[in-house]
Amino acid sequence: MDAVIFDCDGVLVDSEVIALRVELAALAEIGLHYERHAFAERFLGQTNATFHAGLNDDHLAQFGKPLPDKFGEQLAARIWAEMAGQADAVAGTRDVVHGLSTLKAVASSSSVYRLEHKLRHVDLFDAFAPHVYSGESVARGKPWPDLYLFTAAKLCVDPRACAAVEDSVNGVRSAVAAGMTAVGFTGGGHCSPNLTALLKDAGAVQVACDMPALAEILRGMS
Repeated sequence: MDAVIFDCDGVLVDSEVIALRVELAALAEIGLHYERHAFAERFLGQTNATFHAGLNDDHLAQFGKPLPDKFGEQLAARIWAEMAGQADAVAGTRDVVHGLSTLKAVASSSSVYRLEHKLRHVDLFDAFAPHVYSGESVARGKPWPDLYLFTAAKLCVDPRACAAVEDSVNGVRSAVAAGMTAVGFTGGGHCSPNLTALLKDAGAVQVACDMPALAEILRGMS
């Protein structure tokens, strides 16, 4: 492999577990109740616009009306207030990232501002800069291939020579659609017991349960 491209939330930064807790609580307050793992498997990896559209569809189906006015903005603010000072790097991440000899990049559905903030907070931004790319840079977010194709182009690497590390079904589908080798990761605090099987079903060639296992997989691809 000529390059390794990482998702951010749930792979580099253990932030998805925080977001899930806040999202489920806020949605319950307006009458939308979800089983935690099913919710994560359905929505993780999507851009905010796609995520909020799905929530709005559910609210319309259940109550016959759209989400409350400015619900999306308020939810994003609540998540960020919780996440900004709490999220840490997934255990072992820095060793894996700094040990790579290939090109590397981040391709995340997060906004540009929040993506940079999270990576700087866990002291990983400089390890990837300038190759830190947000879903805001493309027309269609994950599970479409656009962000991964955009990232490969910025790296000047053939997508078929890239490995993409993802913790969500939507992310794996995005990488596979771009022609990349998808590697699943289930070391984040949010991961469900059946996520390994779901990532493999989505197209991940291998799944790592933690960072040492991921390092071993990536060494085997070099």
